[in-house]
Amino acid sequence: MPIRVAVVNATEFLGIERTGDNTWRMKVTERLITPGQFLFGGCGLAAGLTAMEQHSGRPTIWSTAHYLSYAPTNSEVTITSTLAVQGNHVTQARAVATIGDREILTVNAALGTGSLDSVEPWVQMPTVPPPEECPQRRMPANFGESIFQHIDTRIALGRSFEELDGTPGSPHSALWARVPGHLDPSAATLAIFGDYVSGSASSATGLRMMGRSLDNTIRVATLEPTEWVLCDIQMHALSGGFAQGIAFLWSERGTLLATASQSIQVKIWADNPR
Repeated sequence: MPIRVAVVNATEFLGIERTGDNTWRMKVTERLITPGQFLFGGCGLAAGLTAMEQHSGRPTIWSTAHYLSYAPTNSEVTITSTLAVQGNHVTQARAVATIGDREILTVNAALGTGSLDSVEPWVQMPTVPPPEECPQRRMPANFGESIFQHIDTRIALGRSFEELDGTPGSPHSALWARVPGHLDPSAATLAIFGDYVSGSASSATGLRMMGRSLDNTIRVATLEPTEWVLCDIQMHALSGGFAQGIAFLWSERGTLLATASQSIQVKIWADNPR
C-alpha cells in the first residue's frame, strides 16, 4: 500500500489541538490506529508529550505511558496536563487522556534541559544497509487501514511477514522509519517509532503475532534533523504471554536520539503457518 502525503510535524500528524490552558483534544482517525482499530499506543504517548511540552515550555527528558483502555476509531480523546513540580531545571508532569469520563492512558514525564555532554558516545549504531537499499515493510492485507499506511518503514535487519514460517529467529531486528516530509524528529515522533517494539516478538519467534502495549517508556538523548530513524530493536523475553523489549533510535548519521522500552501482551494470529 502506498505511503500517504507528507506532514510537517508530530502535532500535525496527530491532529492534536489545544482547547485551554492545560487541555487538548485529538480525534482518533485511521492515521492513528492499530490494525485492531484503536489508538496506536505510541500515538497516545506522543499526544501526552505534546501536551506537556506545550504546557511546560520544556523538552522531554523521560516519559512513560500506562495504557488502561482502548480509544476506538473516530472517538475524541481529551488530554489534560498537570505540572506537578516545576524546578529550576526540571518539570515533573503528567497527562491524562480520557474519552468522556473513561480514562484511556496516563503519561508521566520529566521535562527540562542541562549543560553536560559526554565526549564520546557510549553505545554504537549497528551496521545496516541505508534505507534506500532496504525492502519496504509490507503489512498483511487483512490489517486494513492503520498508522502503517502513513509511516514509511524499511526492513534493515530481520524478516518480513511473508518470511515468518514458524522457525525461531534472532531477537534482534531493525527498521528504518520516517514520516514523509518530517525532518526534525521530536520526542512525540520518537514515541511513535518506539512503539514498533510491540510487534517485534514476531521476528524472534517466527510467528505472526499481535502485541498490545501495557506500557511504553521513552528516554530522549539528542534531537537532530534526520529524514530516517533507525529503530534498533532487541527483544529480551517472552513468558506467560507477555514480552519485553527495547529499541535504540538512531539518526542516519549515527546519533543516538532516544531509547524506548515496553511490556507487551502478545497473541498469535490465526493464519500462522502450520
